[in-house]
Amino acid sequence: MQTNHPQTGVTTAQNHLPQVQEPRNPGTDLDMDWVASVQANTSAIERRAATLPGRRSVKKEFQAAWLLKAITCIDLTTLAGDDTPGRVRRLCAKAANPVRADILEALGVSGIHTGAICVYHEMVATAVDALHGTGIPVAAVSTGFPAGLSPFALRVAEIEESVKAGAEEIDIVISRRHVLTGNWQALYDEMRAFRAAAGNAHVKAILATGELATLRNVARASLICMMGGADFIKTSTGKESVNATLPVTLVMIRAIRDYHEATGFRVGYKPAGGISKAKDALTYLALIKEELGNRWLQPDLFRFGASSLLGDIERQLEHHVTGRYSASYRHAAG
Repeated sequence: MQTNHPQTGVTTAQNHLPQVQEPRNPGTDLDMDWVASVQANTSAIERRAATLPGRRSVKKEFQAAWLLKAITCIDLTTLAGDDTPGRVRRLCAKAANPVRADILEALGVSGIHTGAICVYHEMVATAVDALHGTGIPVAAVSTGFPAGLSPFALRVAEIEESVKAGAEEIDIVISRRHVLTGNWQALYDEMRAFRAAAGNAHVKAILATGELATLRNVARASLICMMGGADFIKTSTGKESVNATLPVTLVMIRAIRDYHEATGFRVGYKPAGGISKAKDALTYLALIKEELGNRWLQPDLFRFGASSLLGDIERQLEHHVTGRYSASYRHAAG
């Protein structure tokens, strides 16, 4: 069964990825006039964000379509100090088969998998081996994640080593001090170096927005990273006290929209940290659709950085099929 819902623009079917290969963002020269012109009206942004959860409600088959779409945009993640090859292999198996077969059969859907697996460098080779033949890329966190305070040469070398190990995506962390001190040239140079080190691997620039002090700083850092060649901009490492929020998301995706209008290049967006409920995923997807359009509702331009979100989505899909809620432990991540 293939069902296209005009309300959502979501197709619940196998092979739902876009057929057109999006050109990568090559970056631009640093334009300080553009950077200086960027402002953020915090009170207006917060008012707009506060209205979002209550204004968007989808039910029944429309909700199921949205939730299936959300699964395809998840970077299923494990970034723990006690990660083992066995844990990573179980997570990879879940990425390839994220929803129980009986639930997918009842929905008339097949071929669903997550957008990527995200791990530390040490686990890249294990994940690449476990995902062989699935088409699911491995993303590696890099550059001294999560603080980004290791020596610069080591941060660059870490990117290169993860790419050699098979990572197709690199999640780098920026130096927050460059933002907090307004050293935009240093941030731009850093981003260009990280992009060059990644080669053909796509780069997600983690801003650690909870540590950037103001929404204006978030907006300017977003723009600088895109000028530096970031393929994605990402909110958080998941290790900060404040991670992805709707106000920050609004600021970042409007920066993406402005950059696209000015350059013609589409940059992806990844909210990460604290998104664990299916209803929250629906809110983020609706905001992306409204602000950026359907093209950004594809995994090459939108990802959730999450470890527990998938379990709640699977639980909601089972409720849609059976009319009953099951216990969370029946939908383990691995």
